[in-house]
Parts: sequence; structure tokens; C-alpha cells
Amino acid sequence: MMNKQFEIDLESKGKHLLVIDDEENMRHMLSNLLKRLGYLVDTASDGFEGLEAVKKKRYAFILCDLRMPKMGGMDFLKSVGDQLGSTTVIMMSAYGNMDTALEAMKLGAYDYISKPFKTDEVHLALKKAEERESLRRENQRLKERIQKIEGDYNFGSMVAKSKPMKSVFMLAGKVAQYSTTVLIYGESGTGKELIARGIHFKGERMKMPLVPVNCGGIPENLLESELFGYIKGSFTGADRDKKGLFEVADGGTIFLDEIGELPMPLQVKLLRVLQENEIRPIGSSKTKKINVRVIAATSRNLEEEIKRGAFREDLFYRLNVITINLPPLRDRMEDIPLLCQYFVDQFNKRLNKDIKGISPAALSLLIKHSWPGNVRELENIIERAAVLSEKKIILPENLPPELGAKSGTRRMDDFFEGFSLKAAQRVIEKRLIARALEATGGNRTKASELLEISHPSLLSKIKSHNILI
Repeated sequence: MMNKQFEIDLESKGKHLLVIDDEENMRHMLSNLLKRLGYLVDTASDGFEGLEAVKKKRYAFILCDLRMPKMGGMDFLKSVGDQLGSTTVIMMSAYGNMDTALEAMKLGAYDYISKPFKTDEVHLALKKAEERESLRRENQRLKERIQKIEGDYNFGSMVAKSKPMKSVFMLAGKVAQYSTTVLIYGESGTGKELIARGIHFKGERMKMPLVPVNCGGIPENLLESELFGYIKGSFTGADRDKKGLFEVADGGTIFLDEIGELPMPLQVKLLRVLQENEIRPIGSSKTKKINVRVIAATSRNLEEEIKRGAFREDLFYRLNVITINLPPLRDRMEDIPLLCQYFVDQFNKRLNKDIKGISPAALSLLIKHSWPGNVRELENIIERAAVLSEKKIILPENLPPELGAKSGTRRMDDFFEGFSLKAAQRVIEKRLIARALEATGGNRTKASELLEISHPSLLSKIKSHNILI
């Protein structure tokens, strides 16, 4: 029976490999070994022949001897240069030491094997190189996917591809080039602050401060001092001068979130700031000139607020120079798959997970939801699903019950009759196969990966269990 290290490695099968060694016996031994491991092997007797081989063919791996007549391994590495591309080079030598190994790695080699070596050492070195290359390709795919998302469908840290959001991104991109006051409308969770951040960091003020203020989150008696500052002795407890947030934002941008909740007395003072570009700290008789861009946001209808006397009309017109309306998520459902993948990628990095995506069944539940909490609610649900997921794909049971996901809490007795282990095994197998097919939308190749069985084996079991797809 063939030893395990000589079994054909299905991951390696079909990959081209070049052996460069001046000893014919070594070339012959390595060639036979590597062919049995599934590689397509070429050989060269020195560095010159190796260079000619590299010019004609792209190799996944090169095993290269260090000392050879005409051209040795170090000279080969120096000469081949950028022609290697993503090829992984493993050096071999009976004369090497740590300094030699380090020098070879500086020139582009991945690993170093000392002669004489056991055959399983070669196999192990190649497996390590395979894993590194697989990880490199996966990282590259992830970078390309993120760049695609960020390049084609983003503004700042927001992603979307729906027509309404593309219009928002286009308008925000134009506004970013000027210091014009902007008023952003949108329900809670639609990303008003993200749009404001995008405008700031895409404009000429990007290197200056961006100061966010939640007008509804600061008590009314403290809000004036927070916005405009105060001087020492202006009130009890004012034991020093303090800058207000407008002064902190000087040269940059201040983002006034929930501007509709600003108390009427402060609306008058904000109007003066917008008209005169100056502030007056509490207790001071002098004003200070400031250069601050104002971006305001609200989930309220300010025109309705004006009608009922809760918002000043003159302040509204000062703020309403450029208006950006953020649509709720329920009005742009085509963005949900893109947002889901974006959040999955983010939580993979944050939670150290390896989730590839969301199953069609789970995505269907997400698309049917009304999203009262908008994008913020979706982000929270994807984070929850990422934490709960034990697979490389998010399944319906990873979603909250209110989305219509089945809890999966039925007792074992509900599925089995009697005490037959064989019968129970068939029931479990059939249910798992059905779940995998449901999760992958009937894709048998992906289902076999989830089930960790071969594709032919899955087809056989589908037929055996009479599972309808």
C-alpha cells in the first residue's frame, strides 16, 4: 500500500513544477516523487536551463539546488528577477547554513531544505507553500472584492448600488468641493453622519477637524456652553476658559445631528453664527471670528416644525442651501446583498471569522423585512449572525426570529421513531443535505462543500434519500 505522503494531492494535481539540480539522480528521484504527488514536473540541470524554462512556462513552484556548475541557485534567483511573478521558489543544498538561507530568502526564495532530506520534508515544504499561496490568493480576492465595492459603489464608508443612492453619492461628491452649508434629511439609521463624514473627508477641509454634535443628546442647559464655550467666572463652576465645539472645529466642519431638536433660544444664536461667521462665548463681551463649515441633519420634517412654531424659518433657509435626502432601506432593497457582503467582510476582520457570504434562504428573509431601523439595524443583524454562525455561510437560523427564521429547537423525539441508530443516521443525513441545499439555493457543488463530502457522494445520497431539488 502506498505511504500517505505519496498519495496524489488533489489540490496540487495539474500544477507545474520545475526541478533545477545538476545531479541526475536527484532530478530523477524528485521527478518521480512529485509526479506521484500530482505535479506536472519539468527538470533543468543548471540555472541557465532553468532561466530558459521559466521564459517558456509559468511554474507554480521551483525546487532549485544552491551549488551547480555554470549557474548556481543564487545567481539564478538574481537573474530571474521579476519573471518569477507568483512562483514559489524552494532552495536545496548540502552546503548551506542560516546565513545562506536568509540571503536566498532576501532574493525571493520562500523556503530552504538542507540535503540530504527525507521525501516527506519535500512534501511538507510544498504543502506549506501551497497553503501560503492559497492564503495569498484569498487575500487578493478579498482586497479586489472590497476595492470593487469601495470603488464602484461607495461614498466615504457608505456602500450602495441603487439608483437613489447613486444620486445621493453624486450630489454629495459635488458638494464636498465647496464650503456650502448642507442639510441632510433621513430616518434614523440611514447613515446621515456617514454622508457628512464623506463630504468632509473628500473636500479641501479634510485635514482639519470634523466635530460631530448630537443636538438632542446634550441637556439644554449645557448645550450653549458646549457649542460656544465660556470664560472663567461666567457662572458657578467655570474655573477656567473653555473652547466651544464651534471653535474646536475652526477651519474644519461641524456636524449638527438632529438639528430639529435644537432649543429655540439656541436657534437664534446659531443663526448669528451662520450669518456673521462669529461666536460669543458665555460671559464674554467680545465675539470671535471662526471659519467653520456647517453640515446639519435631521429625521424631522423641518417645514412642518416651522408651521407649528418649533423651528425658525430664517434658520431653515440658512441651513437649506443644499439638501440631501437619504432614502430609507425599505425603498432601496437592491442594496441589501451588497451591504450584507460589505458587513460580512468587516466582521470577518473584526471577529476573526471566515464567512464567505449569506445563503439565498437567509438573504430572502432579509429582503422581506421592512427595516424600521434601516442600515444600522441591518449591520446589527449581520454582526449577530456572524457571531452565531458555525459555518462559512450565514444560514436562516443565524438570523433573529422576528425575521421569520426557524428556531430549530425541536426535540430529537420529534424526528425519530423507535431506537434504531441506522434509521436515526439516515434521518439526520437527509435533513442536513436538505438544509445545505436550501442554504445554497440548490447549488449542489456548494452544498457538498458545506457538508464536507465529495460532489459525487452528494449526488448519490440525494438519489438514495429521494430528495427533491
